Amino acid sequence: LRDSGFDVVVGLRPEGASWAKAQADGLTVKSPNDAVKGAAIVMFLTPDMVQKALYKSVVDDIVQGAALLFAHGFAVHFGQVAPRADLDVALIAPKGPGGLVRRQYEEGHGVPCLVAVHQDATGNALKLALAYASGIGGARAGVIETTFAEETETDLFGEQAVLCGGATELIVAGFETLVEAGYQPEVAYYEVMHELKLIVDLLHEGGLRKMHKFISDTAAWGDMISGPRVVDQRSRDAMKAILADIQDGTFARDWIAENEAGMPEFRNRMQADLDHPIEKVGTDLRSRMDWLEE
Repeated sequence: LRDSGFDVVVGLRPEGASWAKAQADGLTVKSPNDAVKGAAIVMFLTPDMVQKALYKSVVDDIVQGAALLFAHGFAVHFGQVAPRADLDVALIAPKGPGGLVRRQYEEGHGVPCLVAVHQDATGNALKLALAYASGIGGARAGVIETTFAEETETDLFGEQAVLCGGATELIVAGFETLVEAGYQPEVAYYEVMHELKLIVDLLHEGGLRKMHKFISDTAAWGDMISGPRVVDQRSRDAMKAILADIQDGTFARDWIAENEAGMPEFRNRMQADLDHPIEKVGTDLRSRMDWLEE
């Protein structure tokens, strides 16, 4: 945004690690309350679970008629943040993490964005959201108008059923199947974890068509006859159940309660993931490929 000509102030905790980092990048840095004073646009780029408390702490310092923006709709959609009536409330959600947004911008490209308006107090909320999307390079790749509900629910579903939950469980299950059958853990790692990037890159660049073009006929045949045996009707029924939990608020209520309890189950499940043998094998193998750090 700064490089696109916006007047940017970053609101950070004075004791936080990012304060000095942002200053070193030449950005103006203030505490959250000071940062929002006089701001025409206030963008929340914090974890979902802290937005409720953060909004309450800064709302009285946000000027009348300002715009309140979000990169993900969770807090607003599930009632954690109830914006003041005088504020424009909009969503600009890049379909990629911050590091990728920056790299694509620097290269003259952009990451596609979703935009949505929750509250149009001034009549200019959508125009402002589009301007913000343009400022971070998103308009170079394409912007799709959506709603807070659609962005939030599809984003949560994608993370849980496919991108994070589904993919990692598939990888770990494949690793365990090969190792239990007597194959070397290192060979199993290469087959189910390391090579996944090659396939994902092909899918990302050109969809199913490009993937099928660049893999062998043997791989394509195995894909078509065995994929449906793994992701079968039971898998599809599980996906529908996951989506229903997201849509009716069950997931949000459970996640909010987990945070309020200090995240004990979150920590236990995370540690179990990190203690899995695939992590030990992967750490060793990746250490031999120093270019991965680049």
